[in-house]
Amino acid sequence: MASELQDLSSKPQSHPDPHDQDDHPLLSPTTPTTPTPPPPLPTIEELEKKYAAYVRHDVYGTMGCGELPWTEKLLLGFAVVTLLPLRVVLATTVVVLYYLICRVCTLFVVPNREEEDGQEDYAHLGGWRRSVLYWSGRVLSRVMLFVFGFYWIQESCRGLDQVDCNEQSEELERPGVLVSNHVSHMDILYHMSSSFPSFVAKRSVGKLPLVGLISKCLGCVYVQRESKSSSTKGVSAVVNERIQEAHKDKSAPMMMLFPEGTTTNGDYILPFKTGAFLAKAPVLPVILKYPYERFSPAWESISGARHVILLLCQFVNYMTVTRLPVYYPSQEEKDNPKLYAENVRRLMAREGKLIITDIGLAEKRVYHAALNGRLRQKED
Repeated sequence: MASELQDLSSKPQSHPDPHDQDDHPLLSPTTPTTPTPPPPLPTIEELEKKYAAYVRHDVYGTMGCGELPWTEKLLLGFAVVTLLPLRVVLATTVVVLYYLICRVCTLFVVPNREEEDGQEDYAHLGGWRRSVLYWSGRVLSRVMLFVFGFYWIQESCRGLDQVDCNEQSEELERPGVLVSNHVSHMDILYHMSSSFPSFVAKRSVGKLPLVGLISKCLGCVYVQRESKSSSTKGVSAVVNERIQEAHKDKSAPMMMLFPEGTTTNGDYILPFKTGAFLAKAPVLPVILKYPYERFSPAWESISGARHVILLLCQFVNYMTVTRLPVYYPSQEEKDNPKLYAENVRRLMAREGKLIITDIGLAEKRVYHAALNGRLRQKED
């Protein structure tokens, strides 16, 4: 034992040489780490289950980019050569004609202006000018629908016996606003042909050639969707004033609002925004549907240009319209616009056999981004 201790004590102790130490420990070689791979993109099935309100179920598939059977390719090719150019020429002619009518009717007339938010419109013209704008607008809107292939439109009134659909606005208490589910561009043309109301539109619409003047003659209220400035309150005030005015004055143009705020595939109904219900006036609910066999006229996940081209290439398009009775809010609903909006939404869902969902515009943008990501990955 003593010899072992003597041997251990006799071994020189090793001390690290300070010169051998790394002066730059951050630069010392380390074992390379494998970068974490990005999470895999969700499958189409997962996206469609989560964002079912925006999923296309027609022949053209997701984003209108699906693989087509050869029979559909032949029909599409024939329509592109024959039907598409004819309808483009006819539609352009109708738009130019109504623009000229609007130009004549607004000659030497100063538009109404809202100084706070820059609103400008000709909706309150009277006499022959208003009559010409109103009736020519309704007729030419129906002509435009015919050009787009909507040769007949099935209309019905739910909950009313032996009453003409067009007589609902003659109730003792006139509705101040039409509310409708939003499915397609064609929604606007139908409502123009039916009642020629005023809409809420993007501010940029008022600056477009031809369409800009037409929107002012409709009395559109312009809004900057992405803007969070104080002018938003001004727009809301204008809408409320218009609704209350239409409610009390039969000669005033009625407002038309899509409370969902965006389009769906037509099978679902999104949460309603409260803008149409803040004025506490009665509303007239209208439900639009687009039955189809090949191409769905719904505009949800497909690009605008592709949607218009494929719509024009379809030989026949279908639309069904269900008008519900004027909805008169209770005092509780007047005091609570969210309750008022939700009750009208559930009524429309029940009568139109629509599926209630809680997703909205934000989820639609996420769905579009995911689809575009998958498309770019497929192209790469």
